Amino acid sequence: MMKLKKRMKWMNFLLMLSLVLGLALPLVNASAADKSKKQKVLVVYFSATGTTKSAAKKVKDATGGKLYEIKAADPYTDEDLDYNNDNCRVNVEQKDGTARPKIKGKVKNIRKYDVIFIGYPIWHSKEPMIIRTFLESYNLKGKRIVPFCTSGGSGISGSMKGIKASAKGAKVEKGKDLTDSSSKSVANWAKKKLKQS
Repeated sequence: MMKLKKRMKWMNFLLMLSLVLGLALPLVNASAADKSKKQKVLVVYFSATGTTKSAAKKVKDATGGKLYEIKAADPYTDEDLDYNNDNCRVNVEQKDGTARPKIKGKVKNIRKYDVIFIGYPIWHSKEPMIIRTFLESYNLKGKRIVPFCTSGGSGISGSMKGIKASAKGAKVEKGKDLTDSSSKSVANWAKKKLKQS
């Protein structure tokens, strides 16, 4: 009788163990699947005065992505940004759709990123030509490009055509003007964009 009781206890133990393992394994597998689905995010920005840099940092904080600043090989000076002067560098570049200002540095292994948020100020109702230089410098086939901008009033719509034309092979999504946006609203927008993939 004692042997039978011991055997029953042992069998109950094995049954409980197999039940616990049976429930736990799918959770482990689901967790591994979630990790494998995690998207790698790059937050790229160009900022001549620091306004877009602030917006880019909010996007970085919201997404956990890597932050990368586009730097002009020939940095923009205050004189270059003097919009009242028709011959200032920015005015000349923006009037010439073929202008491609040179960039200092390069993103290492851009292939590993799934989603690229790209931020810029709006100059003459469109993206700075250096943004086109950046996009045309890489093979972006299959990447998701999410533009964002800071603007004095023009908004992002005038820049979308240039972004789409320069990011060949990428899926360019509807962008957003983040001028004066709070960290909370930027986070809500950025996280929503990541969930859409």
